[in-house]
Amino acid sequence: MHISLEGQRILVTGASRGIGKAIAQQLSSSGAEVLIHYNSNEALASTLQESLPNPSHLCPCDLENLESVKGWIPSLVEKFGPIDAIVNNAGIAISVADDADTDTWTEAWLKTMNVNINAMGIICKEFVEHAKQNKNGRLVNISSRAAFRGDTKDYLAYGASKAAIVSLTRSIARYYGKEGIKAFLIAPGFTRTDMAQDFMDQYGEEYALNDIALNQLTEPKDLAPMVTLLCSGLADHATGCTIDINAGSYVH
Repeated sequence: MHISLEGQRILVTGASRGIGKAIAQQLSSSGAEVLIHYNSNEALASTLQESLPNPSHLCPCDLENLESVKGWIPSLVEKFGPIDAIVNNAGIAISVADDADTDTWTEAWLKTMNVNINAMGIICKEFVEHAKQNKNGRLVNISSRAAFRGDTKDYLAYGASKAAIVSLTRSIARYYGKEGIKAFLIAPGFTRTDMAQDFMDQYGEEYALNDIALNQLTEPKDLAPMVTLLCSGLADHATGCTIDINAGSYVH
């Protein structure tokens, strides 16, 4: 099956590296015009842009600063034209001990929530307003296995933020479908990225490998084809669904 995204303009958050980079590469290879979001690493984002086969644009935004996020989607629409889909991939995972002092723990909690769910909520809200005008739009939100089975005690905020993404996405799918808006969840397990490496540096790679059913950890490129399919419109009746890509480490 050949999937063509020609004529589509798609925003990918956290696109400069890891899962977001692989998704942006696959979307562009399938014909999409990709809006490459990054926070501060313009060099990595520019390198990605130079490698993409179709036109793309750099779109910086600090997702921790919610005032910067407000109005960001309308500004991109004004600058580049209608956006057909958004892949909300950007996220952070901050390790903080459960016996850390409360101020330190709270700081990590709030930062995680701002980037992982509060910013995403604003992005989704403004995209829904835009998509309703065109009676067409797709959201692919990257959650996590941790949303369903929990996470370790030093990543409580990460697990909680990823669980919030589940309800947000399902609510959008259920209540905006008749207005042409579809919303999907991808729930990865351990994926070989810089963020996951921080976890493995702490717990060891064997911990991750022993947790999965396959012999190799999931790579970012393993998620990209499914995201491309969901953006294509060929799987719209899967709206509201969760697709687990976790190498059999959590089945529900």
